[in-house]
Amino acid sequence: MNETQKKAALKIGILEGDDIGHEVVPASVRIAKAAADAAGMAIDWVDVPIGRRALDTHGSTMPEGTLETLGALDGWILGPIGHREYPKVPEAINPHPIFRKRFDLFANVRPTRSFPGIGCLHDGIDMVIVRENNEGFQPDRNVVAGSGEFRPTHDVTISVRVITVEGSSKVARAAFEIARSRKKRLTLVHKNTVYKLGCGMFVEACYAVAKDFPDVEVDEVIVDTMALRLVREPQRFDTVVTTNMFGDILTDEAAGLVGGLGMAPGLCIGRGSIAMAQATHGSAPDIAGKGIANPYAMIESTRMLFDWMGHNRKMDAALEMSRIMKSGIDAALADPVTRTPDIRGTGTQADMVEGILKGMEKAVAHA
Repeated sequence: MNETQKKAALKIGILEGDDIGHEVVPASVRIAKAAADAAGMAIDWVDVPIGRRALDTHGSTMPEGTLETLGALDGWILGPIGHREYPKVPEAINPHPIFRKRFDLFANVRPTRSFPGIGCLHDGIDMVIVRENNEGFQPDRNVVAGSGEFRPTHDVTISVRVITVEGSSKVARAAFEIARSRKKRLTLVHKNTVYKLGCGMFVEACYAVAKDFPDVEVDEVIVDTMALRLVREPQRFDTVVTTNMFGDILTDEAAGLVGGLGMAPGLCIGRGSIAMAQATHGSAPDIAGKGIANPYAMIESTRMLFDWMGHNRKMDAALEMSRIMKSGIDAALADPVTRTPDIRGTGTQADMVEGILKGMEKAVAHA
C-alpha cells in the first residue's frame, strides 16, 4: 500500500461501463478529483473492469473477483451498461442488478430539478423520486434463483411481481429520511385499487414506517393519476416513494420535463455505508465518441455520492466536495456556451466539463 492509500479517507471504484460511459465517467472522476483536491479529501481511486471491454479483455462483462473488489470499497461510480448489445453468451451478463442485490442497494434515489434556459417544460421543479430497487416485476432481481418470468407454453408468458413487507419497509424508511431532510412531505405512489395485495402491502408497510416520522406529511396518488399530475403540476411534489417498475417509468417521465435523460442522475443506497452512483440514462451507442453526450447526469450522480457519504459518515470534506461540485455544475448549466445541444446549448461535452471546472475554481476562490 502506497502513501496515498494510507492517507485516503475513501476508496472509490471507477466502473466505466459501455459506449458513452467511457466518456462521462472519466469526466465525472476528473471533476470529483478536482473537488477533492480543493476540499482536502484524500481518495484512493480504483479502476474496476466492467462491461463489453471487460468481456473482450477478461472474458466476462463482470470478471471474477469483481464483487470482492467492490465489497472492499466505500462506493463506486457505475457508467451506463449497454447489455442489450452484448453477445448471447453466458459470460455476457448485466452486472448492475447483481450489484444492487449483493450489496442490498434497495433504494434508487432519483432527483428531478428544472434549470432556466435548458428547455424544461415547467419551472420550479425540485423533487426526488425514491424507487424500490430489488423487487417488483423486474425478472433480473425479484427472485433468488432463476427468473421472475417464464413461458409454460409457446404462446403464454407469465411475469411474477414480488412485493415484501421487508423490501417495502426499507425503501419507505429511506424515503421518509430524505423527506425529513427536505420539505417534510412524502407522496406514496401505487395502484392498490387493482393490485390490492401487492400495492396494498406496499402502502401498509409505508404507513407502518410513517409512525416513526410524525413530522412528515404523507399523501397518496394512484400511479396513472401521478403520470398525469407530473405533466400538469410537477411543482406540487417534493419526495415520492414507489415500487420498482412504477418508479422506473415515472422517473423517465420526470426527466422529460427537465431536458431529457441527460438531466437524470441517480444514486443507489441501502442500510450500510456503501453507495453506487448510477445515472438513469443508457449507454447511447448512437452518440458514443462524438463528444456531444451530456455528462450532467453522471457528474451529478457522482456529486450525490459524496454528498450522501458526507452525511452518512459525517465527513465534512465530502460535504465540501459536494458543495464545490454543485457550484460548478450550476455555473456551467447557466451558460449556453458550456451546455450540450440536448439542453439548448452550443457546447460539447468537453466544454461542459471545462465550464464546471472553472465554476468550481471560482467558488473556491470566493469561499
